[in-house]
Amino acid sequence: MTRRVLGVLAGILIAATVTPAAHAAEWVPKTPPLSTPWTSQVSPSNALPEYPRPQLVRSEWQNLNGAWEFAGAPNLNSPPFGRPLAEGVLVPYPIESALSGIKRHEDNMFYRRTFTVPSTWNGRAVKLNFGAVTWETRVWVNGRQVGTHTGGFDAFSFDITSALQAGANEIIVGVHSPIDGSRYPVGKQRRNPGGIFYTASSGIWQTVWLEPVQSAHITRLDTTPDVPAGVLDLVVQGTAGQTVTAEVLRGGQVVGSRSGPTGTHLRIPVPNARLWSPDDPFLYDLRVTMAGGDAVTGYFGMRSLGKAMVGGVMRPLLNGKFVFQLGTLDQGYWPDGIYTAPTDEALRWDLERQKALGFNMVRKHIKVEPARWFYHADRLGLMVWQDMPSLDAVDEVPNGHTNFESELRRILDQLKGITSIVQWVPFNEGWGEYEAGRIVDLVRSIDNTRLVNHNSGSNCCVSDPDPGNGDVIDDHAYQITMANRLPDNNRVAMLGEFGGLGRRVVGHEYEPGNGFAYGALYPDELSLTNRYVEIVKQTARLVHTRGLSASIYTEPYDVENEINGFYTYDRHVLKMNEARVREINQKVLAIARGTAVGVDELVSLNVTTSGYTDRYLRHQNGLTRTDLIGTDLARLDATFRVRPGLATAACVSFESRNFPGEFLRHSDTRIRKDPNNGTGQFASEATFCPREGAGGTALESYNMPGNYIRHFSDNVYLARSGGQNPWDTPTSFAADTTWAIGTALWRSGADLPLDQARSFRVTTPGFSDRYLRHRAGLARTDVVSSGSDGLLKADSTFVVRRGLADPTCYSLESRNFPGNYLRHSDFRVRLSGNENSDLFRRDATFCAQPGTNGVRLESVNELGTNIRHYSEEVWVASNGGAHTYDNPASYPEDVSWAVSAPWAP
Repeated sequence: MTRRVLGVLAGILIAATVTPAAHAAEWVPKTPPLSTPWTSQVSPSNALPEYPRPQLVRSEWQNLNGAWEFAGAPNLNSPPFGRPLAEGVLVPYPIESALSGIKRHEDNMFYRRTFTVPSTWNGRAVKLNFGAVTWETRVWVNGRQVGTHTGGFDAFSFDITSALQAGANEIIVGVHSPIDGSRYPVGKQRRNPGGIFYTASSGIWQTVWLEPVQSAHITRLDTTPDVPAGVLDLVVQGTAGQTVTAEVLRGGQVVGSRSGPTGTHLRIPVPNARLWSPDDPFLYDLRVTMAGGDAVTGYFGMRSLGKAMVGGVMRPLLNGKFVFQLGTLDQGYWPDGIYTAPTDEALRWDLERQKALGFNMVRKHIKVEPARWFYHADRLGLMVWQDMPSLDAVDEVPNGHTNFESELRRILDQLKGITSIVQWVPFNEGWGEYEAGRIVDLVRSIDNTRLVNHNSGSNCCVSDPDPGNGDVIDDHAYQITMANRLPDNNRVAMLGEFGGLGRRVVGHEYEPGNGFAYGALYPDELSLTNRYVEIVKQTARLVHTRGLSASIYTEPYDVENEINGFYTYDRHVLKMNEARVREINQKVLAIARGTAVGVDELVSLNVTTSGYTDRYLRHQNGLTRTDLIGTDLARLDATFRVRPGLATAACVSFESRNFPGEFLRHSDTRIRKDPNNGTGQFASEATFCPREGAGGTALESYNMPGNYIRHFSDNVYLARSGGQNPWDTPTSFAADTTWAIGTALWRSGADLPLDQARSFRVTTPGFSDRYLRHRAGLARTDVVSSGSDGLLKADSTFVVRRGLADPTCYSLESRNFPGNYLRHSDFRVRLSGNENSDLFRRDATFCAQPGTNGVRLESVNELGTNIRHYSEEVWVASNGGAHTYDNPASYPEDVSWAVSAPWAP
């Protein structure tokens, strides 16, 4: 914020008080730790001036945002009636924020201002509305208490009509905000922030406004689209016993209407409904009038939610189809306003940028946003997971249960009409978790139309045992070193948090030098983007290999010292390459739809037809069939490398893993494996185009459109639904032509000789006389020759074993220390005795892949890394990663090893 703007804003005075004051308090903005592009736009005259509740709009209202008087207090027992307060605060920014002008915490506080009710409101009741206040609120108007409220995340209102007087009216708001997670939900707010817990947001933090209402009036519109029936199920909440008329409008034209009593279900026809989705977020308008004269407007989207078996996997549904939910962990923090976005443009911008990066969903993490945030998500087409703000993060806090459940009920009631919300998340990583099974049932009793994720990250931290009655199996796996848990017959599998990749940007740090991420920090845009692409590719592999249905990347922007955002905390710098992020995100969605396959990857094709999902496509004697896979040969036969289509790179071809140069092709309606003869006809017959299948990928022939690869009676054909051949039968055609194309049954793309001793020579020019060896428990490279001593030769010899963690990969056992294996730990490759643990087995397993002049040894659990020599030391390294040994210079050569005769046979 410039000095000139600060000077102008500091001179704005708070409105006159009821009793003449000795002085008038001034709002003086404080300097935020970082300024956003919108910080300088904020003033008392434009503090969030937009109508705050798009889901229930009245034409007349008065915004009370702006400059109020403020004072801390020892308690709330002595409200300052008629007494000016010494400080100025800008409502609705929490008092810890710079925009509030206070920038400190108070356990107890008073706000004071005056207002005048417009004369045009005469004869009607007046409601005082609060979007949210942390935590306990007491309100007095003209010295009379008009209401109290507890809860920091739900909206509330008081009828203040009986306390009003002609002319100026004094309002005093008392707030108690101890930020006590043992008593009530606080989310990530802390009195002493640090690490993944952040600055508190006390006091008023959402819009305060007045509105006139009839004595009989509407209080809420509960909208539930019923797509199969073609109707909107609407419950108009409000004064009991009143008749209301509801109209659905499209483009200003009424398309359906119904009348009935408040509190009952009105089934309003919505003919030929245009369905809401991330690709087409169409919203209908809603107009509701009450016989007594009240009238409101709102909106809704027609969409259906659910879950079902799709392609043999339990999947979440949107409008009857599986749509992969690709989202971010959006925590809703700002360096200038903390919980409160500086402007509505800023609030909208956050969501617009996430949509622009290729995401279709947002997980609103342990916070509830203002109603306008949900309006923007609805309008932009971003699905939302809504977390319940947590109690204390350490363990169960019994004295907070009553407050937790009370606020949970109110939040669900308040938000259940939001179109974009597709999932409720009551707990996260076990923070404050208790009786999760009962809480799932409680949530369903209030809203049974959405999935309930009982505890995101139930695989970690302080999570209680899984009650089993939720709809989701949710893992947190930041570096994706392990596969997600599989879905079951009732629950979908989701990756509730992953990533957390960090990059420090000088000049845009909350506390310079104190930034951290979930792993090493990346030095520049290229390395950070490369790593993002690598880990997102892995989530794509899990979609059809492990039944993954959603992934949540941490996070859209840095939060305080947590510097793992796409954007810096001040929203000034995008830390990754936007085009590449969007491209890989769109690729994940395409793979999930079935319209793309990972090119140059090893894959296997799994049958999706119910009752046959344990079978895979394989070649045998030159023909293809589907089989149960149990042997090494069968795994190899069922593994293919995806190549750009021989006839067009817009499609794909499948090269045999164990017969390089031979491809799947169709000939006389059979799918065969044949050598590429280089002709145009072969290229056309061996090219298939990925299409959206019934929960996976349908492979359409390039040169015979309308024909697809289909399994039929164990064999595999090129088939056309309704054609003349038996395998063209339309019965189960969609399922039989849909393949789950995922991680290969044989993960190594190159072969090593099992149970034989070998030495591994460096292939980097200038260093090709050096070999991989162990010394003093660490791996390194040294020059080895026929004249070297016996110890060096033995140290440089390893016996190739089946992978301890995966039999299609390899482990390297020391020749001279039997039972000791090369494994990585903290990225360093070392020799260790077999600890017989899952972690050791994974650390000591490497998949052989084709290298530049030899083989790469790819780690199975440190994603995207290969055994690399660097300055004589040996590491598992990525190409252009966060560490010195990830240097991209000569990386392809440094990770390629020549498999040589053993120095010590």
